[in-house]
Amino acid sequence: MAVQLPTLELESELFAGGVRFVIGCDEVGRGAMAGPVSVGMAVIDAQSGTFPDGLRDSKLLSEKRREALAPLAAAWVLHSAVGEASAAEVDQFGITACLGLAGKRALLALHESGADVAASVVLLDGSQDWLNPALASPLRVQTRVKADRDCASVAAASVIAKVHRDRQMIAAHAAHPAYGWEGNKGYGSPAHMAAIVEHGATPLHRVSWIKSEAH
Repeated sequence: MAVQLPTLELESELFAGGVRFVIGCDEVGRGAMAGPVSVGMAVIDAQSGTFPDGLRDSKLLSEKRREALAPLAAAWVLHSAVGEASAAEVDQFGITACLGLAGKRALLALHESGADVAASVVLLDGSQDWLNPALASPLRVQTRVKADRDCASVAAASVIAKVHRDRQMIAAHAAHPAYGWEGNKGYGSPAHMAAIVEHGATPLHRVSWIKSEAH
C-alpha cells in the first residue's frame, strides 16, 4: 500500500483566498500515561516554497528519520513553536482543555517570535476545534481529519512537536528508568503499566488516567 504524501494543496487554496499565513497545528502525547501533552505549530506563507523531502506525519516516520527531519522542517517554516500542558494539568483540567492550553502557549511563543498570529488561519488536525475555547480572542481555525498526513504545514508541526516531546521523555528516563520512557515515551506499554503497579506513579504520571485504567 502506497504511503500518502503530504502536499500544499489546502494551504495554497487558503493563500489564493486571501489568507496571509497558515499555521499548521498538531498534538502529540494525547493518549500517553505520563509526560505532557504537546501542541506543535508551524507557520508558512505563499512564498515558503518546497517542503523538505521525506516530510511525513510523524507517526509514519522512524525515530531516526524524525530526528533528521525536525531541524529541516523548522528551517523551512517561518516560525515554529511547541506548547505544553503538564501531567498535573491534565489531571486537573482534562485532556481536551489541556490541548487548548498547550495550543494557547504555542501561539504565545509564535507571537513572541514575531509571527502575525491574527492574520493567520490555523489548520488543525482532526475534526474538533479544541483551540478556540482556550483563547480570549478567537482565531480562524480550519479542522481537517488526517491533516497531519495530507498537509505539509501540519506534518511539519507534527514532526517538530514529536521530536521535542520524545526528547523530554528520553531525558526523564534517566531519573525514572523503571518505566521505560526511553522506548515507550510515556505511552501505556505493558512494561510501563507493570512498572506503575510495582513502583507507583511519579510526578510525571497522569494519576487520573492510571486510576481509570485500574477500574
